[in-house]
Amino acid sequence: MAVILAASVSACAVPQSAPPQTASTTVQNRSPAFDAKGLEAVIGQSADRLERLFGKPRLDINEGDARKLQFTNGQCILDAYLYPEGVNNAPIVTYVDARRDDGQPVDRASCVAALRR
Repeated sequence: MAVILAASVSACAVPQSAPPQTASTTVQNRSPAFDAKGLEAVIGQSADRLERLFGKPRLDINEGDARKLQFTNGQCILDAYLYPEGVNNAPIVTYVDARRDDGQPVDRASCVAALRR
């Protein structure tokens, strides 16, 4: 009986190697945040472009090569981080973060849309 049990357990064993990752798997694993409508208006943009979109920032902080611009409208707070990665090392937005006034996170694309109204 023990031999039959051992044989049936080994027949159900999972292969040790993982299946190769395909292009479709890679696309499915991409962060949906960068595919969200609205973020393309911010990511890769200059500070001037952000000010045309949202108006004067509430905060404008420089720290070394980095720059943080903060925009708010009472519905959300958007922090845009600019680094010298554009053409001729021009500072562009490489990351954004969004939250409510109480600090709770909100969808970044929704915050961008709310600030554009």
